[in-house]
Amino acid sequence: MQTTLFFEFAKRNVRLHWLRSLLAIIGIIIGVTAIVSMGILGNSLVLAISDSLSTVGDSVIVTPHVGGGSFSMGSASERITERQLEQIKRAVAPDITIPVYSGSARMKVGTKDTAGVVYGLRPDDIPVLLEVEQGSYLRGSSGAMAGARFAKENDLRVGSRITIKDKGTLRVVGILKERGMGFDINPDYGIVVEDKWYEQAYGQKDYDMVIVKVRDISRIEETKKVIEKQLNRRETVVDVIDTKAILETILDTFGRISTFTTAIGGISLIVAGVSILNIMMMSVTERIREIGVLRSIGTLRKEVMSMFLFEALILGIIGSLIGGVLSIIGGYAVSLLMLRTSEYLFVPSSMVYVLYGVAFGIGTSLLSGLYPAWKASNLNPIEALRHE
Repeated sequence: MQTTLFFEFAKRNVRLHWLRSLLAIIGIIIGVTAIVSMGILGNSLVLAISDSLSTVGDSVIVTPHVGGGSFSMGSASERITERQLEQIKRAVAPDITIPVYSGSARMKVGTKDTAGVVYGLRPDDIPVLLEVEQGSYLRGSSGAMAGARFAKENDLRVGSRITIKDKGTLRVVGILKERGMGFDINPDYGIVVEDKWYEQAYGQKDYDMVIVKVRDISRIEETKKVIEKQLNRRETVVDVIDTKAILETILDTFGRISTFTTAIGGISLIVAGVSILNIMMMSVTERIREIGVLRSIGTLRKEVMSMFLFEALILGIIGSLIGGVLSIIGGYAVSLLMLRTSEYLFVPSSMVYVLYGVAFGIGTSLLSGLYPAWKASNLNPIEALRHE
């Protein structure tokens, strides 16, 4: 009963001083909206990067070692030979070994001149690495598969023809599904041809890269070591990249960025907390005589303290709930602006930031009201009654 009475006192004071209460609530709304929106953006960014790179998280990439640590696709000595390919196959069996030819070329699509990367792959290996969106996979040496972005930019369809300067003409048999950024191959802005055609057109026998698809990801580090032991016995012949480790490092980095952006949003909520502290101190100063009357008729210190904490709680709950709703709209807008997609907005790991933001907003409000409430409850009743 008494608790309800002091809660009503708190509501009355919020109503009486509605303008400054509104300003405090707006501060909380801004703080909660900022912290949640930044949290949603950071989490969406991590999820987007994870989805983009997860297709190569189970790969070990073997490239020729070039002096100075740089990678180049120049002379034949800077490529992986057939003998080295067989050594890799024996070392990683039964995992899948995919040799890759890689180059670039000037091309002509209709009357338009363009350029792009050209990958040469064995037909049986293509479905392991890539997905087709339209048409079919390669079935002959006269066909090519166009990357999603390359096809869009050059208005390619199944059946279109691509003329590669000094190499011949190829018919598009399929359009690949967009793959996104990867550590192995990036066919979105190029084409994929059969390995035999590439060998004849480019006069190349040795490979630019070998990709090992590891069936058991827990063995990826072991697979990497086995390849290095097999090929780099006397000197460093190849560089072996563990994409899982790179992927984890990138995700960890973006996770830290997410935490940092959320912390920036939290600064505005701390500012709102200072505003509530100031308002509550003003409220205590204005109501010293009222507090003296309450204390003189037997009101306990904890009851006076609860009245002011209720006031801070009301401000915090109203501001935090409105901020939580607006933060979903803000997160949606920021995701569309930064990532051009909202598909990561309503996933649990993003929505949990709404709960965090609301809880943080209410908690900040209560903490901001704690000192003013303590000061009010410890006022001397006689001195409070004398206050003018």
